[in-house]
Amino acid sequence: MLGCGWLAAYVDTAGYGIWIVITVMAIVTLATRLGGVFIMGFVPINERVQQFISAMSGSVLIAVLTPLAINGDNGARLALLTTAVIMLALKKPLLAISAGLLVAALVRQF
Repeated sequence: MLGCGWLAAYVDTAGYGIWIVITVMAIVTLATRLGGVFIMGFVPINERVQQFISAMSGSVLIAVLTPLAINGDNGARLALLTTAVIMLALKKPLLAISAGLLVAALVRQF
């Protein structure tokens, strides 16, 4: 079981095991979010910190989308292209995301 780690050895993902995994993941996510808010309460938000926070969100987006563009199927690539074009042209995120989802669904359906 490559990539499963220690969790596969201790938690059976049949029955209630999957709910244990989901609960643990939710708790860890909540703890990291609340921990981040707590820690940032001690950091003075100056211009440099604000620039770092702004740049970090773009970096995370690129880190998520690049593998999808490289390794994804044609539906994923066309969805990314559609979303980017509509976002650049109309500057409406909800419309762009909706169009990207629609394109991915149509390409994968036919």
